[in-house]
Amino acid sequence: MKKTIKKWILRFTVTGLFIAGLLIIIILNPFLTYAHHTKQGHYTIFHHKALESALSIRLDHATQLLKNSEYYDPKLTLDICLNDGSKYSGLMKTIRGQAFAWGFYDKVVLMGKANYKENYVELNGYKWNLTQLIAHEMTHCYQFDKRGFWKSNPVAKIPNWKWEGYPEYVARQAVEQKDLAKNIDRLIQTERTDHNGWIQFADSTGTVIPYYKNWLLIQYCMLVKKMTYAEIINDTTQEETIRQQMMKWYKKQK
Repeated sequence: MKKTIKKWILRFTVTGLFIAGLLIIIILNPFLTYAHHTKQGHYTIFHHKALESALSIRLDHATQLLKNSEYYDPKLTLDICLNDGSKYSGLMKTIRGQAFAWGFYDKVVLMGKANYKENYVELNGYKWNLTQLIAHEMTHCYQFDKRGFWKSNPVAKIPNWKWEGYPEYVARQAVEQKDLAKNIDRLIQTERTDHNGWIQFADSTGTVIPYYKNWLLIQYCMLVKKMTYAEIINDTTQEETIRQQMMKWYKKQK
């Protein structure tokens, strides 16, 4: 009986390892699930249907945003995986969960329904600015490339406000998003309404409030305290302390 149990445990283990290995191969090699791939600069776009010309414009604009990041490396090549009929996005949803997009290693995977011409990705009735979404997820790729596997999340367990706030800071560079005091105003006004966890910008796109709050902290540290991102990562000041400092600064602006 014990030998039979051990034999079945071994079979399940081998099967599980085989499936996990197969998934890793598919994830790291998008061409296995896409009909086409197209090169654009240092990007490889994986797609099932014909590409829309507006996507090229969005990628160019996202690249311009990324150039403001201290982690930007023009030599880094990235894969852009579209949600246009391939099973790849569905596989990522199963593994990592539902999201507008995922950025990891050297890949940006769009998960929502993209409208390249109108510049947004829609998910569950909410819209996220496409250019800023791409820039956000690409920044995660640059974080991984710069810091390496062991010093990146989830392994490094860097506080979420630092890890997610920085990609938002890099991406959120529209005219209406550059003034920290006005950004705090927007948060305060939104939280007085039935916001459903969502904060909206002038272009009818938005973001979730936790990401917005993370972004404000990074914006405060970089614009007011004049810190680099490397200094923010290494700083041991607690999140709540930073928040209190920011709000003290905000009240002085009024």
